[in-house]
Amino acid sequence: MTTTSWVTVPEGSSFPVQNLPYGVASHEAAGVERQPVVAIGESVLPLGRFASTGLLDLRADGPTDGSELATPDARSLFAGASLNPFMAAGRPVWSTIRATLTRIFTDEVFREVVEPFLVPLDAVVLHLPFEVADYVDFYSSLHHAENIGRIFRPDGDPLTPNWKHLPIGYHGRSGTVVVSGTDVVRPKGQRKPPADPTPTFGPSVRLDIEAEVGFVVGTPTPIGSSVPTDAVREHVFGVVLLNDWSARDIQAWEYVPLGPFLGKSFLTSISPWVVPLDALEAAMIDPPAQAPGRLPYLADAQWGLDLELEVRLRGEVIARPPFAQMYWTPAQQLAHMTVNGASIRTGDLFASGTVSGPGRNQRGSLIELSWNGTEPITLADGSTRAFLEDGDTVSITATAPGADGTRIGLGEVTGTVGPAAGLPH
Repeated sequence: MTTTSWVTVPEGSSFPVQNLPYGVASHEAAGVERQPVVAIGESVLPLGRFASTGLLDLRADGPTDGSELATPDARSLFAGASLNPFMAAGRPVWSTIRATLTRIFTDEVFREVVEPFLVPLDAVVLHLPFEVADYVDFYSSLHHAENIGRIFRPDGDPLTPNWKHLPIGYHGRSGTVVVSGTDVVRPKGQRKPPADPTPTFGPSVRLDIEAEVGFVVGTPTPIGSSVPTDAVREHVFGVVLLNDWSARDIQAWEYVPLGPFLGKSFLTSISPWVVPLDALEAAMIDPPAQAPGRLPYLADAQWGLDLELEVRLRGEVIARPPFAQMYWTPAQQLAHMTVNGASIRTGDLFASGTVSGPGRNQRGSLIELSWNGTEPITLADGSTRAFLEDGDTVSITATAPGADGTRIGLGEVTGTVGPAAGLPH
């Protein structure tokens, strides 16, 4: 039996009651200051304001008179301007609040109280949903890694010797993680084409995208501890879409011997909605087979996700990367990220790396789609792209199987490229 809501949810909506993603929004005209919200259909429920009713303190299976309260008080969870206090509360609280919201949105007895609090989704301003603590980006798609290897090492093994032994990653810059819709200022830096004797300085001419999925940490750990693969769901609060904007020319010159730096750190965009893991139960699948020889802490390759991404450039679909084919799983990524005793904090964000599949139309970056610029893609208007030009808008969306046979959406992450700062347009 499909669970239905008394809230109007258009057919095909990304946000049916089986989803209930969390974000942060404001709406000055309605008197809604920046606060956590939950989305359903074409509406959002401001949780900071709604918590004052006491209904969020009701257990999902308890009475409706407020006599049985959840702990902690929901007013404290949603009093601020980010999701961090709620995320820090831990999985039992996440599950209780989600079950309570589901009950509130599906039982007509709550309609009279709840309906006046709902605000149209298209009327609110969406903000960065959580305060980003640390940011780590992985390199976990076998197809992406092989494509990059074939581009730059055409006569050698496309994979580096360590690739199938550990999830490769780098530490990014949390201060430049921004919400969807933030403009992309073309980065400047040193560039040195192979044929040039010395580097030059200027705007990147090989600006790229990376279609990725990000995982948001809720429950922290102390320094010196590690998170095993079977404990990932106790720590990961939810999932966002992510675009790791990349200046390939800056990256190519700087990355030896320590890896990405200025070619990556200028901007990373995330979607405004954090889809809770509980909404993705139906999307959890076995990942692709992995090569033998993994060390024990990585041996349990659980928790693949059946997500279908779609990348649009100037409104035109250019790729449909399948997350289900990612080699290293989020559970393995988190286990590897903490195996040395590194702590995790509420608001930590770790990303999957570029999502790519075996087909050309499944490649999640322009460097792959254009084969490093040698095979530019042609858009419907006849223009071609090897890398991004000023004025280009890139949008990434994704869908997943939801409960009750539904399909849910992960929202959208979008950005428009503008000229480098301090230089002629």
